[in-house]
Amino acid sequence: QVQLVESGGGLVQAGGSLRLSCAASGRTFGNSAMGWFRQVPGKQREFVGAIWRGAGITSYGDSVKGRFIIFVDNAKNTVELQMDSLKIEDTALYYCVKLRYWPPRNADDVESWGQGTQVTVSS
Repeated sequence: QVQLVESGGGLVQAGGSLRLSCAASGRTFGNSAMGWFRQVPGKQREFVGAIWRGAGITSYGDSVKGRFIIFVDNAKNTVELQMDSLKIEDTALYYCVKLRYWPPRNADDVESWGQGTQVTVSS
């Protein structure tokens, strides 16, 4: 199981931007499918986006398309989630994940979870 550590969460004003980072360790990380889920209290985890590093393709949830971008930062060897035009509805605990399969479907396709990083968007 790969170890995942998220960072970059915090408080941001609606309309602003934030970037989350995910540092991973594990033998399968280099060619793995990585992604992000988010969860608010009392609700199920929601797919945000994913990237298949070996194929160079991405997938996004409908609620974040056009606003969020997932990419690999080769200099830092991390998976990044660039979040723009943030809305109050984006407030959630964000998890970095390693996926079992491609294309991503739901939380059942997740092999490993990070501990989560809180993103709070204020008005």
